[in-house]
Amino acid sequence: MAVKVGMVSLGCPKNLVDAEHIIYNLREEGFEIIPDAALADVAIINTCGFIESAKQEAIDTILEFCTLKEEGRIRSVIVTGCLAERYREDIRRELPDVDAVVGLGANELLGEIIKKTIDGEKADMSGDKYSLIIDSRRVISTEPFAYIKIAEGCDNRCTYCAIPSIRGRLRSRKIESIVSEAKWLAKNGCREIVLVAQDTTVYGLDLYGEPKIVELLSELCKIEGLKWIRTLYSYPERITDELIDLIASEEKLVKYLDIPIQHCCDRILKRMNRRSSRSELESLIKKLRERIPGIILRSTLIAGFPGETEEEFEQLCEFVNEMKFDRLGCFAYSAEEGTPAALLPDQIDEEEKQRRAEIVTETQMIISDRANSARVGSDIEVIVEGWDRYAECYFGRSFAEAPEIDGKIFFTSESPRAVGEFVKVHISDLMDYDLLGEVVE
Repeated sequence: MAVKVGMVSLGCPKNLVDAEHIIYNLREEGFEIIPDAALADVAIINTCGFIESAKQEAIDTILEFCTLKEEGRIRSVIVTGCLAERYREDIRRELPDVDAVVGLGANELLGEIIKKTIDGEKADMSGDKYSLIIDSRRVISTEPFAYIKIAEGCDNRCTYCAIPSIRGRLRSRKIESIVSEAKWLAKNGCREIVLVAQDTTVYGLDLYGEPKIVELLSELCKIEGLKWIRTLYSYPERITDELIDLIASEEKLVKYLDIPIQHCCDRILKRMNRRSSRSELESLIKKLRERIPGIILRSTLIAGFPGETEEEFEQLCEFVNEMKFDRLGCFAYSAEEGTPAALLPDQIDEEEKQRRAEIVTETQMIISDRANSARVGSDIEVIVEGWDRYAECYFGRSFAEAPEIDGKIFFTSESPRAVGEFVKVHISDLMDYDLLGEVVE
């Protein structure tokens, strides 16, 4: 009888892509993959280790499955992902019920590791994280869309970020490899692809000597079957006029950009080792809105960075009010060990950091609510994602909502609808970040 393996994948879309590769490989090796890890013989926890809240979520999940193991409901618990790469020795010392702690460079060996843990062995294993394989062998767990990881690692060296130490330097995939995967995804029913990397705008610099995101997007737009192509994590300093013109002119490129800026004050940006100034950010946002009418702009901010004065925080709030991002996430600064920012003087206490993040979030909620209210009464093209059995209606997204990040559109239809179908929905109401409506038959 095949060993049943289940996985819980935490964290960002890039981590989810890793999970899909792992599941594919294990299935090919003869393991039975089941959706509920609590019902498996072996539970793999694919962890995030980016900030403190993500680490705590990972630890809580590991403890939950260790309890299931103690109760005899599962046979072994394996931890992989960023937390395993970053804190391998700590996990082994503090969580002895874990059967294997697997570094990123050893993901390809998980089949062998599972067999050892089933036989009662501890099977910690690491490898060269710089050899982490990025290819198209994967399952699709998010139909009708799919993420494509176009690069691994990062060379930006923002002072608050631990990703370079966890994931390593920038390693881009070849354009041909990405296009091949996108064609395969389109043939298998994906109508939207979402390009992800730590910084998508720097894609190709290591391979080709200069960024090649424009060339990549141009090739992807030629693929039949794809209707929407979306990019996330586009750093502001590399959003070129050429990229703007391409987004404006190509029908398949959704008019949506996720631009992580983190702050607006020049002094704080410099301490973060960010390469933009407030005036440059304001000019970019103005240019994007002028040259791509109706574009949806999303960003992320960090509140409570070391040394952030009350005046600088007030400037951040003013900036949010002035820029009126369509989507915005704000995080309280997390001092990550091994990063330069964690050693900076003038660290701000946790309560104050959280207070500041909450104020920015509340400020943005008002802006988002007004933007959503303006959409009531309009007709919007929506991709059908599924049926909500509790609300007894369909749900989906328009181009203005990135999957798993932004809100959804819930709607009724007189006719049956299929996942991946595009329908026109008349928006009649809103509920928090979600919109409500009905299909225009």
